[in-house]
Order: sequence, then structure tokens, then C-alpha cells
Amino acid sequence: MALSSDILATYRGPGRVVRRLLELGPREDRALVFVMGFCIVAFIAQMPGLARQAHLEGVELNMLLGGALLGTVFILPLFFYTLALVSHWAARLVGGKGTAYGARLALFWALLSSAPLVLLNGLVAGFIGPGPALSIVGFLWVAVFVWFWLSGLRQVQRAAE
Repeated sequence: MALSSDILATYRGPGRVVRRLLELGPREDRALVFVMGFCIVAFIAQMPGLARQAHLEGVELNMLLGGALLGTVFILPLFFYTLALVSHWAARLVGGKGTAYGARLALFWALLSSAPLVLLNGLVAGFIGPGPALSIVGFLWVAVFVWFWLSGLRQVQRAAE
């Protein structure tokens, strides 16, 4: 199935999509593409807000973009790998039978499939700026991401049984 079709299907049933991805077998390259894809989209989503900030504060846009690129594309994936490992350990503590790869897949897929809301958040940050609209969209993204992640983790733990 195409990536965009899988992302759309995740909004209807995140557990089913993660189960199908698990059935394809453990492929670390696939997980890496998912997390890097999200990080690149997250960097792109920051651009409107950074352009707004540069204009309003009179600072150099390239400096802001360079810092965002370093943090989002090079450092953030390492954080997500660590978070996936911690979530795997936490699941094991409560009796989960899933693998570390499954925990990575659940987290990375949740991030990538919630990317459209990250892009919306970036547009709101750039065109509207700080305020209730940005807070609502940000909360919506976090809620959808947590829903996808927990549904995926639950599926990973069931798949191992």
C-alpha cells in the first residue's frame, strides 16, 4: 500500500496499520525512513513560523533555519530512538512481549502518520502566530499522536503473543 494510503488508513484504525507493517517483517531501514521522514516534515513545518519570527524580530532567517535543521533532522531522531527504547522497556515492565523493533515501529509510524497535523501547526504558527488557534492545533496534534502511538504499542504487544 502507498505511504499516503497507509497514513489515511491510520486515522481510521491505527492498530490495523501497525499490525500490517509488523507482518512485513523487521526492516530497520523502513523504521529509519519513517523517523527521518517525520523529522524532515517537522523541519519544513517550522519554516513559516521561523519566517514570521525573523520578520517580526529582525533576525537573520538563515540562522534560525540552520538551528532548526540541526535540531530537527540530526538530533531529534536520536531522541526518538531513545524514547522508543524507553517505551519498550516500560512495556516489558508491565508484561509486554513485544520487541524493541516493534516499539520503534509504533513510535515512528505514529510520528509520520501525524505529520499532516504538524504541517497544519506550522502553517498556523506562520500565518496566525501565537494564540488560541495555535494552541488548539498543537493540542490536536499531540492527542492524535498519542492515540496512534498507544494503539501501535498495544498492537505490537499483541503481535508478539
